Amino acid sequence: MEVSNRKQVLPGVYLTCLQTDQFKTGSISVNMMLPLSRADAAKNALIPRVLLRGTSAYPDIESLTAAFDELFGLSIVPVVRKKGEVQCVGFYASFADDRHVPTGEHVLDKVTALLAQLLLSPATSGGHLRGDYVESEKQKLISDIRSSVNDKRAYATDRLFELMCSGEAYGTGRFGTEKNAEKITAVGLTKHYKQVLSTAHIEIIYCGSARETLVERAVVSEFAAMPRGQVEPMPATQIKTTPAKADVRYYTDHLNVTQGKLAVGFRLGDIALTNERAPVMVANAMFGGSVTSKLFMNVRERLSLCYYASSSIDWRKGIMLVSSGIEFDKYDEALSEILTQLEAVRKGDFTENELESAKKYLITNLKTVADQQFRLDEYYLDQTLGDFILRPEKLAVLVSAVTAEDVLSAARDIMPDTVYFLNGPQEDGNED
Repeated sequence: MEVSNRKQVLPGVYLTCLQTDQFKTGSISVNMMLPLSRADAAKNALIPRVLLRGTSAYPDIESLTAAFDELFGLSIVPVVRKKGEVQCVGFYASFADDRHVPTGEHVLDKVTALLAQLLLSPATSGGHLRGDYVESEKQKLISDIRSSVNDKRAYATDRLFELMCSGEAYGTGRFGTEKNAEKITAVGLTKHYKQVLSTAHIEIIYCGSARETLVERAVVSEFAAMPRGQVEPMPATQIKTTPAKADVRYYTDHLNVTQGKLAVGFRLGDIALTNERAPVMVANAMFGGSVTSKLFMNVRERLSLCYYASSSIDWRKGIMLVSSGIEFDKYDEALSEILTQLEAVRKGDFTENELESAKKYLITNLKTVADQQFRLDEYYLDQTLGDFILRPEKLAVLVSAVTAEDVLSAARDIMPDTVYFLNGPQEDGNED
């Protein structure tokens, strides 16, 4: 795979091309990179949903679907992603690669044109986004926000971050809040949409067989009409290197659940401010981020304290999360053992085999990034948030070179910040 240098092709619009013959399809994502904020998150999340209801040329779902079908089953879906304290909203398109179109049509050009039309020329009424479309999609968004409680594991994670980062933008969910979503009107959303279109930093990522020059020409041609004002720089994420308070904070909610959900948030420390990503990845894999991790082998398998237990890292925010499912009466024991296993990594209480197993697990995962276009899109969108683009294969080389001393250096400043427990109903039957 050839990866072009990310370049600015229009004011505040950047293009990354991943040229490969591996897939029979091509993909393009258009991402407006916005500051994650409680006030605007719901409005931002609603924009691509409403825009995908129709354009000036294809004013309803029926005509838009017919246009998709004419392009050999083109698929365009709205995407809302949270990366650190950046909310990424836009579209992801998957379409037949020009090499595999029997008629010889240039599908790439037509898809790019349709994406630009969706973004720049939406269906309107009275000079505003159509009120019926806004109301319909708003109700769907509210339903999605409400239904988040149905996935208890994800709900516990969201509550942990909401509490842990209550004074930070990161505490906001990617869809925003139900309260703010309910306030959205067609007039207000139109005004917000125009402001976003004028000022947002935009990342476009292409993956397919087309040459970079052809992709750039199509993007510049179709998106040149975008009204641009004072383009805001890429939103920055605030990283706290020490716990918000000297003492770990503990929270408990009670819901009608049959299994407890224990989530623990950690701050990574000063290393989060550097580009030393590989050692932290290995430390996390050894702790709870792989099938040979200490959490899996000890807390889950040997001690049977959890139904599941794993850890993950949001490098962009400098946070590590432990997510686990436990019996209600195992809370103290499970939490103690989770912290004990982290302390073992921090002190170097691990074998060479554990180190190598963690590295092999990560390297295998990095190699499989190239097997799926959406994973490639996700990976390189992540990279745009950093100071440089690091290809998966290069990151794999860095992971393979990580030593035990590197792990100790990376893990020494990892400190627990917040503990959240989703418990069962209280004995009197009431919930907090």
